[in-house]
This record gives sequence, structure tokens and C-alpha cells, in this order.
Amino acid sequence: MPPKDSHNGVSLVHHHPDYYLKDGNITFLVQDTLFRVHRHFFETESQFFVKEFAKAPQEGSSDSSAFRLDKVSIADFAKFLWVWYSPSYRRESKPKDHWLSILELSTIWEFPEMKKLAVDELQKLDIEPIEKITTYDRYHIDKSLLLPAYKLLCKRAGRMSIEEGEQLKLHTVLGIQEARERAIRSAAEGGCRSPTSADADDEELEKILIDVFSLKGRVSNQQGAQSQGPGKQPDPVPIIKTPKPDVNGTTNGNKPPTTPGPVSKIRRLGRIGCVAD
Repeated sequence: MPPKDSHNGVSLVHHHPDYYLKDGNITFLVQDTLFRVHRHFFETESQFFVKEFAKAPQEGSSDSSAFRLDKVSIADFAKFLWVWYSPSYRRESKPKDHWLSILELSTIWEFPEMKKLAVDELQKLDIEPIEKITTYDRYHIDKSLLLPAYKLLCKRAGRMSIEEGEQLKLHTVLGIQEARERAIRSAAEGGCRSPTSADADDEELEKILIDVFSLKGRVSNQQGAQSQGPGKQPDPVPIIKTPKPDVNGTTNGNKPPTTPGPVSKIRRLGRIGCVAD
């Protein structure tokens, strides 16, 4: 069914207010909105897009031949582009959902540096341990970063609920249970009467969890921020500068974009879906 603003069955499209750039040289269609940005960003980081562009090198050169991105929202694609076009992102505090959107797209589209940035930013946030574990499992993120979340589940009073257990994978549920039992034994051997898993020494509990989940090593902070070590700064994520237009206001010899209109030639760029659990 065509959108409400369609005319004679031909869907009208709009330019995105922030990311339809005069000197852009690749056009994407997301739902009913055109984004015109810089092809260089996609070719530099993503093998997924390198392969797709190679299949049809002339596609995306204009509004009428825009690459269509399925199963991604206008808002999420704008968040993804925000990293490249907002050099101040290091100083901006964005909520969890913002970085989860970037994590999802960077995983599906194979942007390793973008994914690393999203993980680094999520590590700074206070995320409930069950959600953090399920998210990191879903996107195949280094499990060593989950050590603080595992510790919280082991040290809290009472076992996890049925609802919580259903969200986790079976091996995670069994691993937490094993770690809790070993922590109780460790506390009892240390002379604690009627011990619980919360009575185990922190260092000993970490050793138990590293063994149970085959983690790489110790990661610590309040609930998951990645340890950088004394005096060590996080690895910088390079900011890619926007290519400068030539005297004609174009980049790489492309003609200035035309006004928005009916999309007559659209190539679907893969079926973009969620990452399988």
C-alpha cells in the first residue's frame, strides 16, 4: 500500500533534513526518506558494502537509482550516520537505546570499528545484568566484559527468577548456578558460618567465574565499564572528515543532486534483519 502522500500509485520521497548532503556521492532510500552521504565511509570500513557496491557500481548515484535499505528505520539510520558527521560525539552523552541501534546496524553491516565504539560506549552505562548478558550474547561481544554482570548475579540474594532464566541461554544459567555453589563452598572453607555466595571473597569469585565461563581475564569497574589500566587511555576511534567539495560544490565529479521526486529505479540492498540469537 502506498503512503498517504503518494500520487497515482507512485510514492513520493523526502530528503532527510540532516543527512542529505550537497556534496554526497551515494544515495540511500530508507522507507520514504532519501539520505545522500559519502560513499567513502561505507567502502573504508564495511566489507558488506564493498561487495554490494561492486555488484552494481552505478547504483546509488542519484535519487532515482538510490540503494534501498530494508528493515531499518529512518531514526536508526540517522543515529548510525551521526557517528561520522558529529565529531563532538565523544563529548555527547547518549542513552543506551542510541548505542544499541548503532551496535545492531554495525554488526549486520560489518563495521568492526563502529561496533567497537558502540561497545565502548555501552560499557560506560549502567545496564541491568540480565539485559547486558543477553545483549552481549546476541551480538557476539567478548564475554570477558561480562565479568562484573556475572558477579552481580552471583552475589545478589536469591536465585534468578524463571522469567530471567528464560531470557538467558542454558549454559549461562547453569554457569551462574555452578559459580554460586562454588562461591558458597569457598566462603565456608574460609570459616564463614551459614555462608551465601555473597560471602565469597571478590577475588576468589572472579577466579571462579573466569574458570566457569572460560573468560580471558579480569575486567573490573562499577558494573561493566572496560578497565583501561593505570594511566592508559581508551583506543581512539578516528573521526573521518567530510570530503571537501570542489569549486562546483561536488565531490568525486558527481553532479549536484536534483530535487526529490518519484523513485523509478530502486535496488534492494540485501534483507536486513536481526542477528540470530
